[in-house]
Amino acid sequence: MLLFAGLIWGCSNSTPNETNGNSAEESTTSAGQSAVKDDVSAKNVVQIAIGSKDHSTLVAAVKAAQLVDVLSITGPFTVFAPTNDAFAKLPAGTVDDLLKPENLEKLQDILQYHVSVGVYQAASFMDGQTLGQVNGGNIKIGVKDGVVTVNGTAKVIASIPASNGIIHVVDGVLLEKK
Repeated sequence: MLLFAGLIWGCSNSTPNETNGNSAEESTTSAGQSAVKDDVSAKNVVQIAIGSKDHSTLVAAVKAAQLVDVLSITGPFTVFAPTNDAFAKLPAGTVDDLLKPENLEKLQDILQYHVSVGVYQAASFMDGQTLGQVNGGNIKIGVKDGVVTVNGTAKVIASIPASNGIIHVVDGVLLEKK
């Protein structure tokens, strides 16, 4: 019994610099969910976007809007992800202006308008369906001849499942009419 108590005391009496994974450097570092390294599990919506050459503008916007950690958590999320070409259709200078620190709230609002809580499969969309978005706005789904559109302006061109939801790649940036 004395030996058992000594083992318990010895295991719990470590110092921060011992090789138990609690070095002083590790304990002072704080990062969100996006910092977790996992090469085994399915990728989340952010990891998928980062790995897509067609979504570098969206990734830059998500980073500038400080939404990486939010979109890396459990979810579930349905993300309508505009391609680089979709962002290129906006008036010249729009993206650069939105990426400025003084436009953080506006950028967050626009990006949150591209996200629904829940997983909505493209095959389940119905013509005229309305979805509530994270920013409090609503989008309207259109379905005609098997083609899904959002707000009548952006077409869903691909759907990609993620560990925390689904990404619907769209060919237009969704802008809320206020």
